[in-house]
Parts: sequence; structure tokens; C-alpha cells
Amino acid sequence: MAENGTVAVDTGGGGAAAIKERQPRSVRVVLMALMIAMLLAMLDNMIVGTAMPTIVGDLGGLEHLSWVVTAYTLATAASTPIWGKVGDMYGRKGAFLTSIVIFLIGSGLSGMAQDMNQLIAFRAIQGLGAGGLMVGVMAIIGDLIPPRERGKYQGMMAGVMALAMIGGPLVGGAITDNWGWRWSFYINLPLGLVALAMVTAVLHLPKKRSKGKIDYLGAALLTVGITSIVLVTTWGGSQYAWGSAVIMELAAIGVASLVGFLFVQTKAAEPILPLHIFRSRNFTVMSLIGFITGFVMFGAVLFLPLYQQTVQGANATNSGLLLLPMLLSMMVVSLVAGRVTTNTGKYKVFPLVGSVLMVAGLFLLAQMDTETTRLTSGLYMAVLGAGMGCLMQITMLVAQNSVEMKDMGVASSSTTLFRTLGSSFGVAIMGALFNNRVQDVMAERAGAMGGKVAEHSTQLTAEGLAKLPDVVRDAYLHAVSAGTHSAFLLGSVIAILALIAAVFVKEVPLRGAGPAAKEASSSPEAAGPADAQPVDMAKAGTATADAAENGTAKADAKPVEGVAAGDAAADGRTVSETV
Repeated sequence: MAENGTVAVDTGGGGAAAIKERQPRSVRVVLMALMIAMLLAMLDNMIVGTAMPTIVGDLGGLEHLSWVVTAYTLATAASTPIWGKVGDMYGRKGAFLTSIVIFLIGSGLSGMAQDMNQLIAFRAIQGLGAGGLMVGVMAIIGDLIPPRERGKYQGMMAGVMALAMIGGPLVGGAITDNWGWRWSFYINLPLGLVALAMVTAVLHLPKKRSKGKIDYLGAALLTVGITSIVLVTTWGGSQYAWGSAVIMELAAIGVASLVGFLFVQTKAAEPILPLHIFRSRNFTVMSLIGFITGFVMFGAVLFLPLYQQTVQGANATNSGLLLLPMLLSMMVVSLVAGRVTTNTGKYKVFPLVGSVLMVAGLFLLAQMDTETTRLTSGLYMAVLGAGMGCLMQITMLVAQNSVEMKDMGVASSSTTLFRTLGSSFGVAIMGALFNNRVQDVMAERAGAMGGKVAEHSTQLTAEGLAKLPDVVRDAYLHAVSAGTHSAFLLGSVIAILALIAAVFVKEVPLRGAGPAAKEASSSPEAAGPADAQPVDMAKAGTATADAAENGTAKADAKPVEGVAAGDAAADGRTVSETV
């Protein structure tokens, strides 16, 4: 650690032992700030979702309700790749701090909104900031902690995710009931300011000054493409029929924009998404697995509480607690997987085992019916959670290990984007299948009255369900059970693709400290250009240059599987140790 307590990386000597001595206090402080930022990004929609009925009652504009969530989601998805590239070009710390500030400005403005249109606009600002929060967290962790050591922190990130999903609805309900809905946005301010202060004071990453310019045309095409695709998945089958002109036009615009984006990326000097990173088999495979994991996870988060509340009679107020078996299993397995990865340097087993457990868990959940007990469904959820625990953080870790340090931001943002798009497709496709199945079963069992009830199925509360005639209520329970069966059966089939992809994962040694660090770093597959910079410019700014003059840096080494030897600057090894 540097004398001022900031995080510093030595490129001139000391090796793994030195970095272990310097890391503990400063890295823990930085990680705490990063976890707060991650919590902000994940907790927001959970809290706001609970407050939405009260917001609509105060501001009106029920017809625009869905846009409060959609505006945030669109802005987040569209800005995610751009934040990653900006961090790579101009410095990770500045981009991350800027994203926090934008998120806090959006939060404060949302809390002051006077009508629904203002709230939607301010939520879009908030989403722009949120796009940089998750990417910044992952990319900075990628800079500070070598992949070999990063596994130890997986449980922390899985715990934050579980805390957001369980605590979000509870916190949102408590804040809305006691302080008013505006505080569901204002609560972000003190937490964000703490993260802002901690990152500013402790984290010192290199200041980059790229000579290239941001690929504005590529950014515009990507934004239009992502926005169109997300709108298709959001509106299709709900506000508009899948075959309607609006949906077909949006799909055409989305495809055309993305094709144009790919073409522009082959010509741009500083592409938003450098296509060369997909030459790495591992990066491409992990992007696919991340997409499928997002598809499955958010589908499960949507339909499991609905099934438990409707068929099993659970209390909707504590909806986050309904997912406890899945989330606890995911957190524990993620922690174990991280420790094993750190101790052994091996990781291929986790995508394989995780995919198998994910397929098995989804297939078991597809067997639930009106007689399934909470204990049984809880066990099924635990199997699914274990599968996702093997996959959630491993996908990011391997993706980051597959690229050079200069592409850490775009690798993190791309992986996050694929998971986000997967969740959008999962909710849309599984939701359409669920709704169609519910309507069919209701029509079969309860006739015309059943059809009317099915149209408002997602709005039925336990009290409303109890008021239905016995025949209609029984039909609805069977319909929800059948819809859940169809949705999870589809999920299990999609998850098989993740299992097939996991077979093609190549066990490239993880960079960084560990029992086998020296062997891994000397492997031909781990060699690459020494292009990383020290973390604390004030204390180690000349280390790389000195190393080069002394003949210890081999900048012309070629990367294999995208792994850079220059990552020594971020994982605490000397450059000579790497090459």
C-alpha cells in the first residue's frame, strides 16, 4: 500500500507476496464502496416497484406506469457498453465517479417529480448512471484484484444480490409506509455519497488520456438497436400483439441498427465494442452463458413469487422472502466456487456443474402443481440457486481473464449487457408462454368468466382470489400451475444451451497470485503485451517505464486467448515474473 493508504500496484518488484501485504485494508475499503454502489443499482427497482401503487395514487398517470420501469431499464441497457468503453479510454475511476453522480442526480430529481412525465424523464437520467455502476464495479475489481484471487470475493457479490432481492421489497414497503414514496428515491443519496467519498479518497487508478475519440456513430446505432429490442420484448404480447405493425417495425429497426453497428465497429478507430474480443473462445462462450443465466434467473424471479402467492397462498407483502431458498443456495455455492477457484486455479467444472444443476432445477420447478408443498418447491428452488451460484460470478471472472487489461471495461460491460438482454428476453418469452397457457386453461375450465379473469391474472391479490366463485378460483389455481409448468419447461430447454456451451470452455490459467501463480503466468497461453499501468500513479507512475528500461518488460509478446502479461500491474506480479 502506498504511504497515503491508497491502493497501489508495484510493477517494479516485490511480486505476489508484496501485493498480499499491501492489499487488505485499502482493498477492503474500496470493495465496501463498490458493494454499496452495486447495491444501489440492484436495489433501486426492487424498492421502487413496491412504492409504485402509492406513486400512481399521488401523481396519477396510471397509463404511463410501465414507463417508470421501462425508461430506467432502457437507459441502463443502452448506456452500459458506452460506460465500459469510456472507462477504458479515459480512466476507470473518473467514469465510475461520474456514473455515481448522475445516478444520485436522477434519484434526487425523481424524488422531487411533480407528475408522471417528470418521473419518467428523471428515471431515465437515473438509469444512465446505473448503467455505469455495475460496469464500474466489475471493471475496477478486475483492475485491482487478479482473477486467481477474485474468486474469494464472489460470495460478497452474490450476498449483495441476495440482499437486494430479499430486502428490496421489505425496505420499499417500510419506507413508503413511514416516510412517503419520495424517500424510496432519496434513500439513495446518503448511500451514494458514502460510496462517492470512499472511492474518491482511497482508490487511485491511472489517469488515461486516449488520443482516439469515442465512436459516436457506433454508440448511436447501438443505443437505437438495444432500445428497439428491449421495447420489443417489453411491449410484445402485452401492449401490442407480437405480429402487430409496431412490434414488427421495432424489430426491423433493432436488427438493422445492430447490423449497422457491427459494420461500424470494423472501421472505427476506437470501437465501442471491439470485435476482436470475441476471437477468444472463452469470452464468447461466457457471453452466451451469461445471456442464458439472465434469461432463466429473471424469469424465475418473476414467476416463482406469483406461483407461491397464488397456488400456495403465500403472503405477497414479504415477496422477497419467498425466494430465500434459491438466493441462499446461490450465495453459499458462489462463495464455495470462489474459494475453490482461488485455491486451485481451476474453474471449468463450475460452468459444467452449474449448467447441469440449472437444467435440473428448472425441470423440477416445471413439475410443480396445485398439490406441491412449500418445502418441496423450496428444495427445487435450492437446486436452481446452486446452479446459478456456480455461474453468476464465474462468467464475469472468465470473461475478464480472456481479454487484455486495456479491454477490461468493454469485457465487463459486454458481459453485463448480454445478461441484461437475456433477462429482457426471458421475461418476455416466458411471460408470453405463461399468459397464453393461463388463458387457455381458464377458458377450458371456467368458460367465458374464466377468460375475463385471465385477462387480469397478474393483478389478482389473495383477497381478490378468495372472492371468486369456487369453480373460477379452482380453475385459476390450475391455470397458474399450468402456466408455471410451461414457463419453467421452456427455461430448462434453453438452459441446455448453456450446458452445451460450457463443454467448450477452455481452462486457461487465471492470472494472479496463488499456489500455482508462477506456473500459470509462465504458461505460453498466459503471455501477452505488457500494457497495464500501475494503480497509484503518484507512487508507481514510473515503474513500468523503469521495468522496460531494465529489460524486464516484453511489450511485444502476443496474447493467447486474450490474456495479457501486462496484467502484472493489476495483479501484483513483477513484469519479469509474468514473461
